[in-house]
Amino acid sequence: MQWIEKELQLLATDSLERYIHKSGPVAQSPGYIVRGGRSMLNLSSNDYLGLARHPAIIETMRQTLLTEGTGSGASRLVTGNRPAYDLLEQALIEWQGCQAALVFANGYMANVGVITALVGREDVVFSDRLNHASITDGIVLSRAEHVRYRHNDMDHLRVLLHKHRDKRRKLIVTDTVFSMDGDQAPLHELVALKNEYEAMLMVDEAHSGGVYGLHGEGLCHGLGLQDEVDIHMGTFSKSFGMYGAYVCGSRMLIRWLINKARPLIFSTALPPSVVAGTSKALTLVQAEHWRRKKLYEASKLFRSSLMSSGFNIPAGDSPIIPLIVGDNDAALRFSAALEAEGITATAIRPPTVPVNTARIRFSLSAAHTDKDLTDAVSKIRLIGHKLGVLSP
Repeated sequence: MQWIEKELQLLATDSLERYIHKSGPVAQSPGYIVRGGRSMLNLSSNDYLGLARHPAIIETMRQTLLTEGTGSGASRLVTGNRPAYDLLEQALIEWQGCQAALVFANGYMANVGVITALVGREDVVFSDRLNHASITDGIVLSRAEHVRYRHNDMDHLRVLLHKHRDKRRKLIVTDTVFSMDGDQAPLHELVALKNEYEAMLMVDEAHSGGVYGLHGEGLCHGLGLQDEVDIHMGTFSKSFGMYGAYVCGSRMLIRWLINKARPLIFSTALPPSVVAGTSKALTLVQAEHWRRKKLYEASKLFRSSLMSSGFNIPAGDSPIIPLIVGDNDAALRFSAALEAEGITATAIRPPTVPVNTARIRFSLSAAHTDKDLTDAVSKIRLIGHKLGVLSP
């Protein structure tokens, strides 16, 4: 096992070793976190709508714990399919306007389960280069041919689709909002190519569910393309402030996944309290439109303020706002300087992002106040000048 020590030393030398940081109890103020005994502005959380501490969700979970107990005790295909699951999946069907829905334990397992159930050795999967790691791992485990197209490059995808047009099954997979850049997939063009080459289209709405759409259904609904996509995957761990994931599609698709999605079949079901809490979160996601409006306005102001200051910030409208630094060590120093100023914002480095694109990934929440964000921008500017990220 000595090879592990050598590899860890190499990671440390390249400023790529990762650590699990200790956090204390959740701060009483929404949008904050406790670290080292300090209450710090949390700009690293995916709690986009600020629902993670909503009292109605907490009370629903408490009541369910009293009536249903703690764990589910088995896989859903054995005895773990409690009534809370049926209620949540029916609510998902009505929310998404689909034929059927299926709840998974988390987004990683949903992506792996769906992809491995749909394709195999004789098939091909076309995946955006910046897709989430769970998509990549699902493709590898499926043993299908893995063809990556340049990020959001539809001309490149067309060439690849034509080259592999004779494959048995063709699956195109994309994030709708990319987790490290915050930009959107060109869904209209993807739908057109899917139809032209008779491929299946799967979207990962992890970072767009709750944020886009009239009732938070996601980016596909926001663009009116929900009926053109074959497989919708989304998570409850971001905008919902909960845990778990869902897949929506045709009745035939969901029947197939129940029979072939190994992460579903061979995993213990989520606790009933989590499933019930998620149902309550879904009602809030749909009803409290002000959260999406506040998040959009805050994201627009925060992004434009950093861009006008001279930082390298990609354009976009999502609450994911990357500040590109480039050098791994510089990104770590920037993150440490932010923490010293009472702000938690994580340095993201390869292999999560491409080489020479290390960054600070800011994630905003409807729980943040205008003052939270204006004060943060001022501190970020000062740090940028101090570390030489901004010109004097």
